[in-house]
Amino acid sequence: MINTTPAAGPARVVGWWHELDRAARRDFVGRGRDKIFDPALQESIGGLVRDVRDRGDAALVDALQQFDGCAVTADQLRVSDAEYDAARAGIDDGLLAAIRDGIAHVRSFNEQVCHRADWSFESEPGLQVGEKYSPIASVGLFVPSGKGSFPSVLVQIGTPAVVAGVPEIAVVVPPVPGSEGEVDPAVLVVADELGLRGKVYRANGPSGVAALAFGTETIPKVLKVVGPGSPAVTCAQIEVQRYGTLSNMLLGPSESLILADDSADVTILAADLLNEAEHGPDSSSILVTDSEQLTAEVQAEMERQLADLPEQRADYARQALQNGGIVLVRSVAEGVEVANAYAPEHMQVVVRDEDRAVAGLVNPAEILLGQWTPISAANFVIGCPAALPTSGFGMVNSGITAETFRKRTAIAKADERSLRRMSGTVLAFADHEGFPAHGAAVRRRLGLPVATD
Repeated sequence: MINTTPAAGPARVVGWWHELDRAARRDFVGRGRDKIFDPALQESIGGLVRDVRDRGDAALVDALQQFDGCAVTADQLRVSDAEYDAARAGIDDGLLAAIRDGIAHVRSFNEQVCHRADWSFESEPGLQVGEKYSPIASVGLFVPSGKGSFPSVLVQIGTPAVVAGVPEIAVVVPPVPGSEGEVDPAVLVVADELGLRGKVYRANGPSGVAALAFGTETIPKVLKVVGPGSPAVTCAQIEVQRYGTLSNMLLGPSESLILADDSADVTILAADLLNEAEHGPDSSSILVTDSEQLTAEVQAEMERQLADLPEQRADYARQALQNGGIVLVRSVAEGVEVANAYAPEHMQVVVRDEDRAVAGLVNPAEILLGQWTPISAANFVIGCPAALPTSGFGMVNSGITAETFRKRTAIAKADERSLRRMSGTVLAFADHEGFPAHGAAVRRRLGLPVATD
């Protein structure tokens, strides 16, 4: 194989993977994290978080004025019934049908997740062990609005919370940009469909996350906050964990990686590369392929398809293709290595031997097989989680499902026979580690002498 440079076009040319040195590979896979963990951003967001902790609703009102340019009073933070009614009256029939279809599919998927019921077994005679599943008592859901309308986000993160049986759910949504505090009507319809009327609040992104973490006069305190957002919102979710509110790591800017060989249809491949790329200038779109000819064809085809997009979306897509780009590999197997190193939020596999590729993939947050499974379908209706870890956190975390909103409690019961059998192990550890009370708790039960020195 002659190693040449892929054809120029809208996508950045990363180059041949095996020729990249360690620094170049680290730069490629380290996308996005520097922005989220930027010290200046952390300091700024930390100040906002502490302000909400200290001043509650007043801080939320000030943040909306400062960052969103809208003046509201504290009693307007909670979305009113009149706003839900207006949203219902004005929604397009096609969008309402799509919302219901999306909820139905996500509900079905998560009902299967919840089939993991309480369990127990006898691990030795007289010792019963197992787990009990319970919903988390309260969760906060963040739905972005800065770059558009995202009712699908609430479908994807709200439906699993409802299916999991979370008793207290609160939703924070920043106002529609340029409005006087309007909350996206489509998001309100989703909330209404999920039974969350009265639980949606308008707030600036980072300040809203802080409000969920600490609670204010209007917004309830919750135990866990989830939802995708900008680096500032993601930074806020990280910051509030210092104060005891759990969050998922990380649901940041959108990113996708497609592993393709020369069996891919170039027109569809180009369309799929632009799919996530249009989200925003901080998104990333990547093609990994062992076909040099495919890279030349897809660069040209993307250029043609970019002309069909509105100017702003085309600009976003071009930037995302520069953030990501094209990586050439010597084989599909090497492409699997690249995907595992990058751990993308969304991944498509478009190769002849899907099974072999999937067998080697362990880190992508989502794997979509073939060219009849576009990312847009996964985002809106398929039902698998679409709120997924970004920035490489797919290596250690999973997408938002009902499991995100449930916890497991271990349960055990021993009888005298099993405790007598286990006593030697307990006493050996207790004596070695210097915990006499641990040992005495067993010795006194079994009538064994207890050391008094």
